[in-house]
Amino acid sequence: MKKHLLSILFITAITFTSHAQFILGIKGGVNTSKLNTSNLKESPITGYQAGVFMRAGNGLFFQPEIYIGSGGGKFDFPEVGSSSPSVNSEQGSVRFTNLSIPLLVGKSFGPRNLNFRIMAGPVYTAVLDKDKNLSDNIDFIYQDFTKYKNNIFGYQGGIGIDVAAFTLDLRYEGGLTKVNNDYDQRQNMWALTVGFKVL
Repeated sequence: MKKHLLSILFITAITFTSHAQFILGIKGGVNTSKLNTSNLKESPITGYQAGVFMRAGNGLFFQPEIYIGSGGGKFDFPEVGSSSPSVNSEQGSVRFTNLSIPLLVGKSFGPRNLNFRIMAGPVYTAVLDKDKNLSDNIDFIYQDFTKYKNNIFGYQGGIGIDVAAFTLDLRYEGGLTKVNNDYDQRQNMWALTVGFKVL
């Protein structure tokens, strides 16, 4: 699957860069993520993103990125014998460190140094590290809860603006594949990032 993804990236990059402007930049920002989970109450956690992006195209553009970021979520686990969270429920959290590669196609409105953009596309995420904060009791009862996959596929969509050499993007990310099949967990995230065009 990774080889197919790299092949698509290479072919699309050649198509867009043959007769188009080229931008290379760095980016970073904050995100808020949540793991949608069956039969549990979820809440978001705050994380980060930092990496690089390339943009090729004029009005219509192709923008691959690669960045390190964090994701995950918080959960309210019900008391033993209860089917829903209560005032005595126990909280836990899971945090991932991820390497993400989105392949975005978009449309810009305006000149290179002052424009508005819309974009969307698939994203591949490799989970580099998993940090769980669960009590021994929860860990024993929900033994497969943190049986997470190392490779995840999703989608991104969002808007952005360019002002001179700076970029500002707001994006939503949803999960196409489950991060845990046993509890139907899917990652979703909002991210706000600032970038700087190096080239």
